[in-house]
Amino acid sequence: MSKWKIDPDHSVAAFAIRHMMVVNIRGLFNNISGTIDLDPVDISRSSVEVTIEAASLTTGNKKRDEHLLTQDFFEISKYPLIVFKSTGVEKTGNNTGRVTGNLTLHGVTRPVKLDVEYSGPVKGPAAMGGETTMGFRTSVVIDRSDYGMEWNVPLEDGGLMLSKDVELNLEIEADLIE
Repeated sequence: MSKWKIDPDHSVAAFAIRHMMVVNIRGLFNNISGTIDLDPVDISRSSVEVTIEAASLTTGNKKRDEHLLTQDFFEISKYPLIVFKSTGVEKTGNNTGRVTGNLTLHGVTRPVKLDVEYSGPVKGPAAMGGETTMGFRTSVVIDRSDYGMEWNVPLEDGGLMLSKDVELNLEIEADLIE
């Protein structure tokens, strides 16, 4: 079993949500941390834990970011962290796997399945520390209303300002620590 620490400087959690049913608005969370326990011999013994600081959210628009941090959405004063903890890991291909687990967002915990692509390990240049690194990528669509994020505004044509579906993307670089 090897233990990997998520490198917060080279990892990101991003999201996309349909706005006014015509365009995706994208944002990301810059503070992501966690560990991956990886057993390459028996992948089912592996586990993942990821923590995201909700206040690290940015969409490139200060007014929108401030609104997203309020009780209408992330309510960071009550729910400062977004947490994923695996409950199972299985290999699905040469560099792919499925990680099942619980996603806690806005005080609500629900099961999710993540199809993960991974690469590495690779050894970095000695001049930059020579760390052994792996990469992990996944994407999943969640219904934000499942997590108590109901805020919306009706449009004149009968639609809604925001879709319920939110696409979450994780790009994780992790360094070997044991």
